[in-house]
Amino acid sequence: MSVSIERVSCEHFLSGFGIDTPSPRLSWRFKGDVKDWKQQSYELRIETLGTTQEYHVESEESILVPWPASSLRSRQHAQVTVRAIGIDGTPTSWAGLSIEAALLTPSDWSAKVISCPPQSEDETKPPFFVRRRFNLESVKSARVYATALGIYELEINGRRVGDQVLTPGWTSYDHRLHYQAYDVTDMLKVGENVLGGYIGEGWWSGRLGFEGGARNMWGTRNGLLAQLEVDGSPVVVTDESWEWTIGAHDAGEIYDGEIYDSRKLEPDWSTIASAKAGWKPVEIISPATGELIVDRAPIRRTQEVQAVEVIITPSGKTVVDFGQNLVGWCRLNVNPTGPAGSNITLTHAEVLEHGELGIRPLRVAKCRDVLTLGGDLAGWEPKFTFHGFRYVQVDGWSGLKPADLTAIVVHTDMERTGTFESSHPMVNKLHQNIVWGMRGNFVGLPTDCPQRDERLGWTGDLQVFGRTANFLYDTSNMLSGWLQDMQAETLANNGVVPVVIPDAVSRMWKTNPFNMAFAIWGDVAILAPYDLFEASGDIGILKAQYEGMKAWLHEGIGRREDGMWKDDLKQLGDWLDPDAPPDSPGRAKTDEVLVANAYLVHVTRRMSIIANYLGLADESKRYAEETLRIRKIFQQMYVTPFGRLVSDSQTAFALALQFDLLEPAQRTVAIERLSELVKRNIFKVGTGFAGTPLILDTLASNDQLHLAYRMLQEKQCPSWLYCVSMGATTIWERWDSMRPDGTINPGEMTSFNHYSLGAVANFMHATIGGISPLEPGWKKTLIAPKPGGTLTGAKVGFLSPYGQVGCQWVIEGGRLLVDIQVPPNTTAKVVLPGVDEEVGSGERHYQVVWKADERWPPKPIWMAMAPPIDEIA
Repeated sequence: MSVSIERVSCEHFLSGFGIDTPSPRLSWRFKGDVKDWKQQSYELRIETLGTTQEYHVESEESILVPWPASSLRSRQHAQVTVRAIGIDGTPTSWAGLSIEAALLTPSDWSAKVISCPPQSEDETKPPFFVRRRFNLESVKSARVYATALGIYELEINGRRVGDQVLTPGWTSYDHRLHYQAYDVTDMLKVGENVLGGYIGEGWWSGRLGFEGGARNMWGTRNGLLAQLEVDGSPVVVTDESWEWTIGAHDAGEIYDGEIYDSRKLEPDWSTIASAKAGWKPVEIISPATGELIVDRAPIRRTQEVQAVEVIITPSGKTVVDFGQNLVGWCRLNVNPTGPAGSNITLTHAEVLEHGELGIRPLRVAKCRDVLTLGGDLAGWEPKFTFHGFRYVQVDGWSGLKPADLTAIVVHTDMERTGTFESSHPMVNKLHQNIVWGMRGNFVGLPTDCPQRDERLGWTGDLQVFGRTANFLYDTSNMLSGWLQDMQAETLANNGVVPVVIPDAVSRMWKTNPFNMAFAIWGDVAILAPYDLFEASGDIGILKAQYEGMKAWLHEGIGRREDGMWKDDLKQLGDWLDPDAPPDSPGRAKTDEVLVANAYLVHVTRRMSIIANYLGLADESKRYAEETLRIRKIFQQMYVTPFGRLVSDSQTAFALALQFDLLEPAQRTVAIERLSELVKRNIFKVGTGFAGTPLILDTLASNDQLHLAYRMLQEKQCPSWLYCVSMGATTIWERWDSMRPDGTINPGEMTSFNHYSLGAVANFMHATIGGISPLEPGWKKTLIAPKPGGTLTGAKVGFLSPYGQVGCQWVIEGGRLLVDIQVPPNTTAKVVLPGVDEEVGSGERHYQVVWKADERWPPKPIWMAMAPPIDEIA
């Protein structure tokens, strides 16, 4: 089989249409099973403005190579073709990409932001329509560039423009505002046309935040900015010539849902056939202050889920079960029958409690869509809200059937890159739950939860989950944009990283209790860019974020004179330690300042590595020296000479071991003590936010693989498989969000879709499956599966920037059989029992002698008169 180029891309865009980079870097991904294939050179052809330029470059680089031609101008089209030449001189076939620049400078925009007259600042703002009629004499090519202060949808001549939803998404509007580019050539006609928009409050002015939250965080008025260009010139822009009218929605809120009166909708409102009176002139309002940036990571419908059954609850309520906790909304497949003016109400929740809809975890979010009958509701679905749910209580609809509703899954459109499966059904289900949890919390930005009155971009959640996220999906577009917002907010906040990005929390209260530096949450400024760089190989991410990293490390962190964290500053620490009281999730077993200082040493060391990658040798050296200095202080503060820690907890030892905070002799004692703690805890998880991402990796990398597998396979609470045994289909916020008796945890924070504890997937990918990057962008891969527990086989795959990486193993009759796949233009280090070698691309098969770990199954430590409650899956 020959090597071919599977895909050509520019920057991290999903396609080449509507990009905002004048000199886009180019990448190509390979496909093919050829042993030891390496690229020696590549050839580019770039056709633009009627001329073709050809380039031959002697380089093995195939990801994010420099743009060799003149910079693109706004609206300019370029056709790129590339082929790679191997070290044997054989070229691949040509592969191509069509590129079209969007609007690259502010002067390209002649549109103004239009709105209806001012609406209430204390209540929800009903969505409104705007439109403009216009004539065309000819159409060869047409584009619309649009955004909103709020959420918008466009229509042309009665047809919806684009397939994105919840546009333009949520950004730090003071710094960046996404806009979308659409090819609308086939939607226009010679003669009279209509361009219309439907605008809701969205994140711009809608209610956000917990404890009641606040409205109008970025502005009090919603508006549309749109520019229609035909054959490269603006022909219709939003200005005073447009008209507006109220829509069919009485409300469209992120948290509370939609109130929709089907009698009010004029179906042909965006066509020349519209005859409805009452349209009035629009008003011009001030634009956002943030820079207009092309939306690189649009939110889309990605899946439809059919209802499993219709349940009648003990109280007589009708509830639809979709069998999967998901994020999105419901589509009505039929037009419900009933008196005109009567209502159907859809209330969404994640779980049932004693057979009834469990709405208490939603706090004050209504998560409810109310539909008034009288018009055609077949095909209806929301436009201005989204919900996190598995169950939907339907009131006012008699005779409801499962086929009458379909759940629409919505999240940021990202390429799926990572897969995992094993011989263990419950472990497989756990991994599936992790994927679903990520999908539901990557709706425009990485959130903590998708259902209650929160849904905010908590930095700590992403920091602990980042490596797993970057494996499961190509997050480069979405996270690089979110990181831009984070850096802008950090620099504006004197180096302190806000706990949520965009910083809605500081806008909720005049006195913000979270406006202080927190380790782990603030450390995202350093760790998240590095994790994304490691996954993508994009050095530009580190360059772009370096100023914010330094600001956090040098200005944001509250330090004592010796450089360690101040002891009197509040920390969130090992948040949601399983032993913490339900309403006091920060009361962990592990000293919170110990956690902060462990992370301080870790991120300082990481800064040395980052500076080295950026070619900043002097800074790299200084950070390395500082790492050694504060590491010594950490030992003096928290470690006995023998190797015990002042906090005798799983988290404390995991941090100390995994972050290399101990001397060799101390490590030996620490490993022994951590192992003892795991056994004394009957293999249940004893960690929160800080320790959970590390605990299994720590055990596995310190000759305690049997204990790592035993913890993974534990079924008693708290454990990963307890949630699975309780029917979870996503990752929970708490280990016991649902208690064994079927009651919901009484704590105020009880989400059933919170991905952070799903960071265990990194252990599943790298240790069970056996693949992890040794060089940024997976230029070199470590393939080293470590079977254990009761698992007899596993298969993991990752679609890297170079191509498919894979490892599959099975234990058969005392032999370990391993199949690996290494993509072209890369190498891998393969480590198996009796094997330690470096290989090039291609598929390879290994068969080695396998000896089971004699320590399996490990025994817990307990008092003889009190046998432990212990259950292995």
